[in-house]
Amino acid sequence: MGHDVVDIAAFAEQLTEPGTCMRALFSVRELRQAAERARVKNDGEAVHLAVKWAGKEAFLKAWCEALGEKPYPFTLDDFPWREVEILDDSRGVPHVMLAGEVAQVFQTNYTGSIPVVHISLSHDGPIASAVVVLSD
Repeated sequence: MGHDVVDIAAFAEQLTEPGTCMRALFSVRELRQAAERARVKNDGEAVHLAVKWAGKEAFLKAWCEALGEKPYPFTLDDFPWREVEILDDSRGVPHVMLAGEVAQVFQTNYTGSIPVVHISLSHDGPIASAVVVLSD
């Protein structure tokens, strides 16, 4: 299991800082989905990106926890953040989608069956939160 919380106001500031690369850590699909949700819900895009960011961090924490004593495949500095997408399906249910190197390494970390990734996202007031559980 992995859990993460994000201060939405601080995250929004990071998104708008000159020279920031925060947006580059999201896929085109994540950015598009966050912008659309902000438009529909009439709130800020930062809220929706913050909760996706919490989901990415919670996924990494759950993965590392599941590995136990095995070496971690990535560090925070070299983790390919864009390859972990937090996307809602047509019903608004969030899912973790893995691509590229992350998908490949995730699959090779497990003998037998690859874990199912479950994610729950929430935001309320100033905080965005995510919980990820890996199960057989």
